[in-house]
Amino acid sequence: MYADATELPGPAALQLEGVSKSYRSGTARVPALREVSLAIPAGTFTAVMGPSGSGKSTLLQCAAGLDTPDSGRVLLGSTDISRLRRRALTAFRRDHVGFVFQSYNLLPQLSVARNVTLPLLLGGRSVDREWLEYILEAVGLSGLDARKPQELSGGQQQRAAIARALITRPDAVFADEPTGALDSATARQVLDLLRHTVTDLGQTVVMVTHDPVAACSADNVIFLADGRLDGALANASVRDVTERVSYLGER
Repeated sequence: MYADATELPGPAALQLEGVSKSYRSGTARVPALREVSLAIPAGTFTAVMGPSGSGKSTLLQCAAGLDTPDSGRVLLGSTDISRLRRRALTAFRRDHVGFVFQSYNLLPQLSVARNVTLPLLLGGRSVDREWLEYILEAVGLSGLDARKPQELSGGQQQRAAIARALITRPDAVFADEPTGALDSATARQVLDLLRHTVTDLGQTVVMVTHDPVAACSADNVIFLADGRLDGALANASVRDVTERVSYLGER
């Protein structure tokens, strides 16, 4: 993981520069992120780990444009999304950001194909059938495009959610505990699929997880403690990640 964009071997897909964010609790302000700076290279898979309250979900939300920092900048590609007005930010997210959630967030009344292409339809963009078929085949859903979500297994629903995240050819895909609702075998398949999107499709993936096994699917694991970056590991083993998590915030 790289803290300085000047050190990157290639262009950065995502940069956070001095990002701070706090939330109100009663009359007090509770800090969630404290001057976080990092840069993530394009075409890499990054996992974000930390204990509850460490700021990892807030980091993901700010990085993906779901929330706005109190201070600092967030750049996706060459766009400073922290400066965009609400309507422009909504349009940018729809066209340039992919999301994968633990709960899938598929619409039960729509087919797989309609769920996957929904970001295009909402943006008034035409559907490239060849690209749709390619994405469905890439995620292992070829031939299932007419099915409804309730006709799919949990793993297949998550595959549909990943296809939806990829359909706009986004600058980055953000995954929030994407394997949290899956059994271990299905979770492994989903992690392999995320890896495939990076290795074979050139996608950039940023994933929040509490699971050391899931984190080890990533190229890099970054750690948060008390809203601050607390180190990183590259090409880490489950043992490396587990040991690192055990003493987060102690140094």
